[in-house]
Amino acid sequence: MSPTSPANPGCPTRRLTTAQALVAFLARQYTERDGRRQRLISATWGIFGHGNVAGIGQALVEAGGGRSGGGGNGGAGNGAAHRMPYFQGRNEQAMVHAAVGYARQSGRLSAHAVTTSIGPGATNLVTGAALATINRLPVLLLPGDTFATRPADPVLQQLEVEYAGDVSVNDCLRPVSRYFDRITRPEALIPAALQAMRVLADPAGTGAVTLALPQDVQAEAYDWPEEFFAERDWHVRRPAPDAHELEAAVRAVRSARRPLIVVGGGVRHSAAEETLAAFTAATRIPVASTQAGKGALRHDHPADVGGIGHTGTATADELARTADLVIGIGTRFSDFTTASGTLFANPAVRFLHLNITGFDAHKLAALPLVADARAGLEALTAALAGRGYRVDPAYETEYTGAKEAWEERVEASFATPDPTARPTQTQVLGLLDALVTEDDILINAAGSLPGDLHKLWRTRSRDQYHVEYGYSCMGYEIPAAIGVLLAAEAHTPPRPVWALVGDGTYLMNPTEIVTAVQENLPLKLVVLQNHGYASIGGLSESVGAERFGTAYRHRDADGGFTGPPLPVDLAANAASLGMRVLRATTVDDLRTALSEARDAGGPTCVYVETETPDTVSGPPPAQAWWDVPVAETASRPAAVKAREEYDRQVAARRRHL
Repeated sequence: MSPTSPANPGCPTRRLTTAQALVAFLARQYTERDGRRQRLISATWGIFGHGNVAGIGQALVEAGGGRSGGGGNGGAGNGAAHRMPYFQGRNEQAMVHAAVGYARQSGRLSAHAVTTSIGPGATNLVTGAALATINRLPVLLLPGDTFATRPADPVLQQLEVEYAGDVSVNDCLRPVSRYFDRITRPEALIPAALQAMRVLADPAGTGAVTLALPQDVQAEAYDWPEEFFAERDWHVRRPAPDAHELEAAVRAVRSARRPLIVVGGGVRHSAAEETLAAFTAATRIPVASTQAGKGALRHDHPADVGGIGHTGTATADELARTADLVIGIGTRFSDFTTASGTLFANPAVRFLHLNITGFDAHKLAALPLVADARAGLEALTAALAGRGYRVDPAYETEYTGAKEAWEERVEASFATPDPTARPTQTQVLGLLDALVTEDDILINAAGSLPGDLHKLWRTRSRDQYHVEYGYSCMGYEIPAAIGVLLAAEAHTPPRPVWALVGDGTYLMNPTEIVTAVQENLPLKLVVLQNHGYASIGGLSESVGAERFGTAYRHRDADGGFTGPPLPVDLAANAASLGMRVLRATTVDDLRTALSEARDAGGPTCVYVETETPDTVSGPPPAQAWWDVPVAETASRPAAVKAREEYDRQVAARRRHL
């Protein structure tokens, strides 16, 4: 130890490398909300290469890296409480997905870090970073970078930019990060690390945070002030609404005759579900949900009318078309929610938006109520309490009756009249629906499953429904399930966590199966084989592209893809990566396999080929439009017809001003 710090005279110091100092600092950061305290960065994922193995890699050894803390010689001054667990990933993008799954399941109050080498290891982070930022979920990225001292340019994997000597491939992470810094001197880590923690713990500004670490700086020693390693608590704010905005919100609600609530992920991030239930009990306003908001109310809550928008229920979408006030709570109002600007059709419709960010609260020319979702709902409930507001009983009867009718459609989709037949995709969901309890968690992100789940799934708990649809990233499900399992592993008994994937998604990113096997995590993977991109195949047909390039088939004599299905055995692939695999060919087989997988103590895969559904056993069609532009001029009849339908739909779009 040096006696004093050059930055803080009189302050004791500790001599560590930059990487050792960063790991020691991260192990001492905490979040606090509502009196609950937890580690902000509770573990680090990593794949090592020459850009981080001697820096962050060595520092993690010093910090007692290992799932349960491991050993370590205490070189970074760590005690048992300050060790940094390490998880070994197989793909850099997948490591970010795992960290995001962990952060979401942890309520954004705890996160993981991800370290990579330079070059391809760093650029592989970009997709995961975009997903984290779009979904407002915290993850700390620590990519290695080229030498700050530039002893020999170019080094291995360095991108040379002729007009800028200070640019590296890590700059690709700037637009997808909520905070970005490059640590070119050891002492620069101090302000950068503090800023990074500020952003990660900011409920209005969180997302991916990137600290690019030149490989020479990682290994460089510095006399760090001991104050840098003191435990710090980052308070997660619950900002209350402005009094003027609250009064305007009360007036808007009281004047509404057909109000509709649209809940997004902000309700979950704020842990505002009980407050929302109290608000609906007082007002009887129906509640529709985005993909991120589904589960804010249980499926059987009287006010829950299901998903909204292009993948929504007929109940929610019809209410949206006639609503005179749409109350958004913690949503981004994406094009799937608004049906690309065509859903909210009442000429008199107005919007009230409770959101923790002003950027989102002002969307659709809404009356803004900028506040934490729970704090805002509490204030709005209290302000309305003395003014006697409740929707007309006839309106309540209308939407509860429509909800009952929709449930009949769900039952028809889930029904399995022939137990010896090959199941459809919706029948797979029906069998799961009959099996799970409120403890189960379902994870999905892309393909045709998100639409079926949004319309049909009966959510039983606030965190059962985990569909990533902000970025809708194929390959998210398996690593995210690992992150969720790590976040929920203290639960006794262990919570069943299901990753639902189609064959297209599976082929994108099966690598973290190996990680689940290594950690002996009881992942339940359901692989639905339908020989291609089912969702995009259907979309392709609807926009006149004739399902071109969407089927997994051999080439035919004309060079197309209409030959026999490819002889790909994904079940054998999962088994080769270490999973126990249960094959199901019939409805009865699948019922048995799902039950067996749910009880399994290790990673287990259920593999099933699905049947193309008919109009009764299949999912209900889209209840609202989605804008995918169609060729304005074409010679093929399919595209000409699709353009006519497109022109008809787009004419209904409006700007809400």
